[in-house]
Amino acid sequence: MRPTALVTGASRGIGRAIAGILAQKGWPVCINYLEHHDAAKDLARRLQDQGREAMIYQADVADEKAVAAMVQSVQETLGPVELLVNNAGISHQGLFQDTESALWNRILAVNLTGARNAVQAVLPHMLEEKRGCIVNISSIWGLRGASCEVAYACSKAALIGLTRSLAMELAPSGIRVNCVAPGCIETDMVRVLGEETQAALVEETPLGRLGTPEDIAHAVSFFASEKASFLTGQVLTVDGGFIG
Repeated sequence: MRPTALVTGASRGIGRAIAGILAQKGWPVCINYLEHHDAAKDLARRLQDQGREAMIYQADVADEKAVAAMVQSVQETLGPVELLVNNAGISHQGLFQDTESALWNRILAVNLTGARNAVQAVLPHMLEEKRGCIVNISSIWGLRGASCEVAYACSKAALIGLTRSLAMELAPSGIRVNCVAPGCIETDMVRVLGEETQAALVEETPLGRLGTPEDIAHAVSFFASEKASFLTGQVLTVDGGFIG
């Protein structure tokens, strides 16, 4: 059994691209999902048809016990998790004063506590082996802030704090922790904004286009590689120059 990658929220969008790229790089991959079983199964089948090792696992990352069970299953099926990509996330658009407590708590539970749960579950093996790589997927809104997406932006800013703090704490154990902050990417999360808003985002992006999930996946793959062996605590903004 070989060191394995676990990608949360990997059935669609950015997570799907990350899982695919990592599999191409030779990582056995666990595709975590919550709702989109068919999409996760399709991705695993595609990777397996290419001769890659892949499995799917349904778990709500906000559920600490479910995440621990998932990591145990991955270890028994593919191998110990030595690359964790915390990609699972949800968003909501609306005024801050209209954001009810249940929705606020759910966004933080998935986007921030979900990452915490996954790190807690994979850390014992990484500490024992004195190696491992954790990549958190934040957002440019976690750096800049976002009107009408306050809860989402707060959760993504907190992921940056988690990245930098964990990097310092885990560096003596040989564990690297980095972060990718995507800009405006062609995913369902952006498509729901409508064509007019998408066009405005393209206009605001110096490179003149929306990013692709593969743009983010390649950044994650770099952090996971030996080429990034001296990088930890870093936030790589992949946004076409959106926030400079």
